[in-house]
Amino acid sequence: MIIQSKRVWVSGQFIPAQIEINNNKIAAVLPHGSKPVDKDYQEKRIVPGFLDIHCHGAYGFDTNDANEEGLRNWLKNIPNEGVTGLCPTTITQSVDVLTGAVKNVAQVVDSGYEGAEILGIHFEGPYLDMHYKGAQPEQYIVPPTVEQFKEYQKAANGLIKIITLATETDKDFELTHYCSENDVVVSIGHSAATYEEALMAVANGAKSMTHIYNGMSPFNHRSNGLVGAAFRFRDVFGEVICDGNHSTPAALNILFNSKGRDYTIMVSDALMAKGSPAGSKFIFGGNEIEIYPDGSAHLTATKGLAGSTLKLNEGLKVLVELAQIPFDAALNACTLNPARLLKIDDHKGKICSGYDADMVVLNDDYSVEQTYCRGKESL
Repeated sequence: MIIQSKRVWVSGQFIPAQIEINNNKIAAVLPHGSKPVDKDYQEKRIVPGFLDIHCHGAYGFDTNDANEEGLRNWLKNIPNEGVTGLCPTTITQSVDVLTGAVKNVAQVVDSGYEGAEILGIHFEGPYLDMHYKGAQPEQYIVPPTVEQFKEYQKAANGLIKIITLATETDKDFELTHYCSENDVVVSIGHSAATYEEALMAVANGAKSMTHIYNGMSPFNHRSNGLVGAAFRFRDVFGEVICDGNHSTPAALNILFNSKGRDYTIMVSDALMAKGSPAGSKFIFGGNEIEIYPDGSAHLTATKGLAGSTLKLNEGLKVLVELAQIPFDAALNACTLNPARLLKIDDHKGKICSGYDADMVVLNDDYSVEQTYCRGKESL
């Protein structure tokens, strides 16, 4: 198959080009008009597929539900917003629930599925700080241990690739060391860490921070907190929810200008409520949440933010049009940067010969015209 457009994203710029797809891979990138094409997208933008490394669910399914068909339905439909790869994300719960959740993901990977690719599991909790727990149920928050995490990873068949951890609760950084030595990204989050504690966590293997601004010690000019660490540690990756609700466009601009184009990662932190109308209510982590008209999800008991229903194509629009982030930095945040964090940037995150044929065709209003998941049209 050959597709073409006058705006194909290659090496940080749009060029007129053709993309030849063969056996799920990009076989070649050719000058525009070189060969007869199967699809000509004219002036529409063709960019790498979006990667969402922190997302709990959608369409009524939550990762903790441990339902194979729910997970398959999510993967099949999420390319509607341009997502070609994701990390199903857990929320703090009992050992039995978390074990079942990661087993379910492993079973779906083993038995096959269609649509977006499972890049690994994001294990958010249960090793978190009580004060910055957010919507995580406090009765299941426990101190981290290597032994327990090994059991979860065994149940996941090795698929846990990211763990959100309040590293200040990790005695002698034992779990941080273990994970960093076994190709699991430690992301500091739901954490009361001071700036100095965050610095020691990074020195001991932490590589990222989870949904910056949310669920962490704030910045103050005399007590810099984890948010201050996110600003200052410019070679440490950092997630941010780009819905304009969890962080204002001004806050997004400040973060991107601090960290630059190579280390900021857009995530949805989307819940099972994604795809449901305002007013819908769901149980998340044992707590009831309600969807507000702006798409945000709130705990009905406290009115606190509990997650989002963000679509990544709309997050890209928020970054570029409202937060005034340059397009290359905004696009990197949902393509190349998460691929680099997961060490899959040798075949994901770019439009380049030899890479997986994961691409999104965007209209000028950021709506998705078509998504290619490993070369297959997914809309």
